[in-house]
Amino acid sequence: MDPQTIIARRVALELRPGNLVNLGIGIPTLVANFVPTGINVFFQSENGLIGTGPIPEQGMAHPFLTDAGGRPISALPGASTFDSSMSFGLIRGGHVDITVLGGLQVDADGHLANWMIPGKMVPGMGGAMDLVSGAKRVIIAMQHAAKGKSKIVRKCTLPLTSTRPVDLVVTDMAVLGFEHGRIKLLETAPGVTVAEVMAVTEAELSIPGHVPPMKI
Repeated sequence: MDPQTIIARRVALELRPGNLVNLGIGIPTLVANFVPTGINVFFQSENGLIGTGPIPEQGMAHPFLTDAGGRPISALPGASTFDSSMSFGLIRGGHVDITVLGGLQVDADGHLANWMIPGKMVPGMGGAMDLVSGAKRVIIAMQHAAKGKSKIVRKCTLPLTSTRPVDLVVTDMAVLGFEHGRIKLLETAPGVTVAEVMAVTEAELSIPGHVPPMKI
């Protein structure tokens, strides 16, 4: 199973019936493909759609149905469209139950940096600042390291997306939570040992007596 699928499948297990869920650009968009059977959730895209479905099969994309990053999406029966101001009213008003976002860095305090890549021109943070501040629960879906460098750091060196800490981080190696300024190792990915997670993690980890394998 490839790393992105591992992450998306594990994040999907955090969804609960009736949740209003926002999926960010990148790995988070894959979560819609792995919603557990019997779980009804409502996916929201900040460009103005509730009721997004899985990524359409090749040749079935509609030019007017895209996520916030411009990638094709599908709309389920009963989906609702509206303008951007209404969409951000939902986000800033605290009506989004879960947001799933990508990340460049997450530190021991749970702070997220996800919008600036040094040396590259990027359009900005998009809706991430509002989502991290306004959603009831914030889950980060990202790879554990990039080019051999840990993305789980002691302190973020990139600009913070928000001062509000995230709730959960799911990587291709582990599930991580936060308590008292430390990162707690909650689960390890299939075939990954605790020692391997520690070896590629810059931040100090709190390791419980028993770390179960990731449920996917």
